[in-house]
Amino acid sequence: MSVTITIPDTITGAIRLPEARLQERLCEELAVTLYADGVLAFGKARELAGAGKFEFGQLLAKHGTPRHYTSEELEDDLKYAGCL
Repeated sequence: MSVTITIPDTITGAIRLPEARLQERLCEELAVTLYADGVLAFGKARELAGAGKFEFGQLLAKHGTPRHYTSEELEDDLKYAGCL
């Protein structure tokens, strides 16, 4: 399923971004908001934002949005780093 959101021209015209960057930025903002609200998991939110793990983490930090980091994710990261 795909969802299309219609934003009136009066709104898109008021957004101070180059037209070429508008869709990308709106997807990033939506991804951060849905992640912050607990509606989307990290992986799906970064997919919506079109970002890698590191880049999406930076985007969250830029917005002051804390990462929902579970103990299972910490354990996986520690194993990957060779600490366990």
